[in-house]
Amino acid sequence: MNNLEKVHYLNPLELSGPEQMAIDLFLLEKSFNDNNFNMAIRFYTWDGDWLSIGKNQKELPKKWIELLKNEQLKIVRRPSGGKAVLHSRGLTYALIWKYPPRNKKESYLKTTQWLKDGFKKAGVDLFLGIQPANVSNSNCFSTSTLADLVDKDRNKHIGSAQYWRKGHLLQHGEILMEPSKKLWKKVFNSDPPKIKNKFKEKDKVINFLKESLGELWPNLQLSHYKLDKKDKEVIKHLAINKFKNINHY
Repeated sequence: MNNLEKVHYLNPLELSGPEQMAIDLFLLEKSFNDNNFNMAIRFYTWDGDWLSIGKNQKELPKKWIELLKNEQLKIVRRPSGGKAVLHSRGLTYALIWKYPPRNKKESYLKTTQWLKDGFKKAGVDLFLGIQPANVSNSNCFSTSTLADLVDKDRNKHIGSAQYWRKGHLLQHGEILMEPSKKLWKKVFNSDPPKIKNKFKEKDKVINFLKESLGELWPNLQLSHYKLDKKDKEVIKHLAINKFKNINHY
């Protein structure tokens, strides 16, 4: 048992976009300073309908700003790259890895395998996307690259994006479940992917994924990590200073 390396596991939280992004960044920064840190994993949901945009998305469509002004949508900028993701009744994961493969392709292969294995347990076969990244498209779920997982009909179930710092990796991903079709249409002017989920209970999804993580990396052991008062102060500072709600342009 002594040879097992700990994986910090945070219980699921439902919070605002800035708070969720701040926790992920806090964990990444913890990986720089904590000698006992190897990996952290968390699953979470959002308080209401949020659009997270990639760190390099500069110009936002006017209709998004209108939805924002009309309070039909809240927007936050992620530290990770990629395109816009609508977080609407889905499940988000964050994986922080201190010693990932340096090759980006290899890192995605490693960090998506446990997702594939977890979904397979539930009877859903997923495959890596094969499309090239589409710079002109603002919707993460309209294309499926190596960072994404699709079913046999090419419907995208999981979209992921990365943020690298000092050789450490923060990977975000959204697991689609039951997105608001009405809101999706308003935001992206298209229908959401047709998800044939055989399970819609988030707790079951999380349990399958936790199992597959342990099977893929048998040398790792999930260890519950509880945010203490000092952690929460740092997170609050990050949320206010780095991830304010986008509320005007």
